[in-house]
Amino acid sequence: MKQFMDEDFLLSTPTAKKLYHEYAETMPILDYHCHINPREIAEDRKFENITQVWLGGDHYKWRQMRSNGIDEYYITGEASDREKFQKWAETLEKAIGNPLYHWSHLELQKYFGYTGYLNGETAQEVWDLCNAKLQEDGMTVRNLIKQSDVTLICTTDDPIDSLKWHKEIAEDAAFAVQVLPAWRPDKAMNLESPEYLEYIRTLSEVSHVEIKSFADLQKALKERMDFFASCGCSVSDHALEYVMYAPASEEEIESIFAKRLAGKEISRTEELKFKTAFMISVGKEYHRRNWVMQLHYGCKRNNNDLLYAKLGPDTGYDCINNYAPSAQMADFLNALNTTDELPKTILYSLNPNDDASIGSIIGCFQDATMAGKVQQGSAWWFNDNKSGMIAQMTSLANLGLLGNFNGMLTDSRSFLSYTRHEYFRRILCELIGGWVENGEYPEDYKALEKIIKGISYNNAVNYFGFSV
Repeated sequence: MKQFMDEDFLLSTPTAKKLYHEYAETMPILDYHCHINPREIAEDRKFENITQVWLGGDHYKWRQMRSNGIDEYYITGEASDREKFQKWAETLEKAIGNPLYHWSHLELQKYFGYTGYLNGETAQEVWDLCNAKLQEDGMTVRNLIKQSDVTLICTTDDPIDSLKWHKEIAEDAAFAVQVLPAWRPDKAMNLESPEYLEYIRTLSEVSHVEIKSFADLQKALKERMDFFASCGCSVSDHALEYVMYAPASEEEIESIFAKRLAGKEISRTEELKFKTAFMISVGKEYHRRNWVMQLHYGCKRNNNDLLYAKLGPDTGYDCINNYAPSAQMADFLNALNTTDELPKTILYSLNPNDDASIGSIIGCFQDATMAGKVQQGSAWWFNDNKSGMIAQMTSLANLGLLGNFNGMLTDSRSFLSYTRHEYFRRILCELIGGWVENGEYPEDYKALEKIIKGISYNNAVNYFGFSV
């Protein structure tokens, strides 16, 4: 029997162990998509206890606590931090086979030196140990980032954001890690939202463009892109229900937008036509600026109306949506490609059944501008577990070039989540090591080193064009 989560955790063959310990383990981390709050980096926040850093805002953990019958009082309610931690510890011991079990213990090992296991009985011991450790100067937000060997972070930012905290971080020579904004214009696109007109008024104010037409909206967004670019932004990100393609004339789009600005309801068909025009417009602008376009789709959000009304979005009530017509995604990419305005693009589906369709579609739009111009993103959200990562990488290997894969991102709000990169790299090395051990790839360590280091870090650096 192997020891619990020892140095060879998830590594079962000599080749896998060599690939991980000699190549993957020491590579830095480039976190090109996350939801970390830049203010906490600028202010170098110091957490008072493990609950604040572990459970605050982590809807992954909240979902599991609810699945364990824990009352909301101990999850997002007014219970003390110690009480919330106890309920989490009692939940975690039941999470056998869940990535949260592994992530939590990797974090306890790396940041707190705890090699035991957390459950209801050990909760007090872990609480005391972690809280004492968190009082050390080396456990501030910036120091956690540094000890994780992170070179660059891309946050997720709305076009109306002032980027105040990014500027403060960039002006601080004492902190070498780059923290760059990533452009997330969902609120400018989602014209069906009840808050849309108020948002457009705010966008008009910050862009100094009076938005009375779709052409004005495009101009305002370009103004804000200029501002984001001045702060180092070269990455966009979109949260879509699915990648739609419902083309319409300029006149029709202007009519739809005018109708919405007048406060009238729009139809579902009109919504899809507008969103298609919006995405085509920003996609062309990304190409002109050499920005990367990330498309996250396949999620049905805010399913529990009762709790959504009480807690709001991003609180653990989203699920996989199985409607994502691959033909429309191909048509959308083709519409940009036809005029030679397809930007570097990364596609992430929350539905693992989409792996093969993504793998086949991206092969239609590669070109000589760079290796792997159109990418399948890493196994996302409900799929960033052992089986989900293996399935995604295996599908990509079967249908494309795994060696060009950009690898892992945290997609997290926690400063302890960088151990997810370790988790991913161990699974990567086990997968590739298994192919070598089985005679499916030669024991060519020069080539294997390039592949492992590329997927772990180097590919993303080259793809995004970051200076790190």
